[in-house]
Formats: sequence, C-alpha cells, structure tokens
Amino acid sequence: MLVLERGLAVIECFDGQAALSVTEVARLTGVSRPAARRCLLTLVTLHYATFDGRLFRLAPRVLKLGFSYLSSADLPQIIQPVLERLSATLSESCSAAVLHETDVLYVARVETKRIISTNLRIGSRLPAYCNAMGRVLLASLPEQEARSVLQRTDRIKRTQRTLTKIPDLVAELGRVRDQDYSVVHGELEPGLLTIAVPIRDARGNVVAAVNVGEHVERTTPERLVSEVLPRMRALQKEVAPLLRG
Repeated sequence: MLVLERGLAVIECFDGQAALSVTEVARLTGVSRPAARRCLLTLVTLHYATFDGRLFRLAPRVLKLGFSYLSSADLPQIIQPVLERLSATLSESCSAAVLHETDVLYVARVETKRIISTNLRIGSRLPAYCNAMGRVLLASLPEQEARSVLQRTDRIKRTQRTLTKIPDLVAELGRVRDQDYSVVHGELEPGLLTIAVPIRDARGNVVAAVNVGEHVERTTPERLVSEVLPRMRALQKEVAPLLRG
C-alpha cells in the first residue's frame, strides 16, 4: 500500500510541471530522495514516465489512468452533449466540474472563446474558493466542512476583487446556498464573469456544477441571471433524472 501511495503521489506532483528532477520530486512529495528515485524509475519501467538522464517527464500512458475513470463515469458522458447544446445556444464556453480537495476538477468542457489565460481542458484544476463552480460545490457541503476546505486552501488574492478572508467567503457561500447559483465577477482573472449552478442526481444530491463564462465587455451579472440562468435551470432539470443516485 505504501508503494502505491508513493507512486500516486509522485504522479500527482507533476501537476502543471513539464519535467522534474529527483530532488524536486522528493521535495514536492515529502519522501526521501532515494525513495523518489525508485518510484520514478519504476514509472519509467512501466512506461508511465520518461527519463533523459537528468529530468523525468510523465508519458502519455498516464492519461489512461484519468480516462479510465472518465470513460466509466456516467456524469461526463451525460453532461458533455448537454453542454454542447447549451454552448451552441449561447455561443459561449461552458464547463462541468466536480470538487476535488480544494480545487474544482473539470470533467467536461466546450470552448468557443478563450476568455481565461489557462488552457482549460478535461482534467484541469482551478481553486474552488474564487471560482463560480467551486462556490456552488462548496455551498452544497455542510457549513463546517466547507469552512474546513477553505482553511486548507491557499487563498491567494488573484485580483483586486478576490475574496480571501474566511468570514467573507462563508457569507458568500451562504448567499450561493440560498439562491442556488453563483456569479463570480473578476475574482479568478480580471474581466472574467461566470455563472454556475449545481448539478444534482436523481436523489437530489449535488454531484457536480456547470458554468458559463463570458467577458465583462460582452455581458453583465444582471444579464447572466436574467438570460443565461433560466437555460441553466433547464439543464439542471434535464440532467437530474439521468444521473443515478
């Protein structure tokens, strides 16, 4: 079990990193340098990583680990075509995500315009605290659990608008919980305006969130609520019966 745990930790530490040395992997995972090297060489032997004599890189075979889950899960298969219809109707980018630790993990996406500097795709992660989908998902948790997630989060002030203080974020989650949607205006990146709603399964449990993202030059928070939110409500109703509880 310890060997598997270390191996997975090594794979995860490459998040956002193209290549790492043994020393860097040891520092990021908290294991000793010899243990990190053994794990890395095992990954190379199994064709999950490559080694050029100095740096290690993850190999394409690692994608099979994520796609095995995504291909077997109901949610991505069900939500992707619905997102595509929503995106075509609005001519805007749409995404679906689940909560993973302190981040949102993208499980489906349709991009029509590049409105964020990060190249988002299935498997991408963004911090939940300043993300509309993240706030919807956090608001679905018991308040103490949501607070615990926020306390574990590195709450960077990404823009002048970003909420970072626990009391402010907890209050905002309360509003999101009451209205059953979240609008985030320029907190993740300047000029980015997003609206998100929770996705529930057939039993009413929140299992994901869906968002629509636009640039402030093309819309306003009021327009998102008056024109986009009703279409997202329709999506909620369409998807819920299809998701097994």
